[in-house]
Amino acid sequence: MVVPDCPFCHPAESAIIQRNAACYVITDISPVTRGHVLIIPFRHVPTFFATTAEERNCILSMVDQLKIRMDDVYSPDGYNIGVNVGEVAGQSIMHTHVHFIPRYRGDMKEVGGGVRRVVSRR
Repeated sequence: MVVPDCPFCHPAESAIIQRNAACYVITDISPVTRGHVLIIPFRHVPTFFATTAEERNCILSMVDQLKIRMDDVYSPDGYNIGVNVGEVAGQSIMHTHVHFIPRYRGDMKEVGGGVRRVVSRR
């Protein structure tokens, strides 16, 4: 299914960095670090939990391929790989996409807590 107003359903061919059978990679339009890209299924699927086993396998395969590429191109010190599922979790485009974010020593003042710091404790 293709959704007419979904930007991820109509990627510009020139924007696609890499692809496999079920997904493609583009540069994030507002990258938080050098090399921040999105892994996106070709099929319009609103959340990660609605992807098929084949799509998830292709996404994870792409994560492995990107790690090799980013190590070679940018030599980052670490990675964040994440998916926002639902508006309350920060998903702004309702087409599954996985953020692949190379991390560099000193790119933030404090890095302790990792993903746990997304939600503040009250």
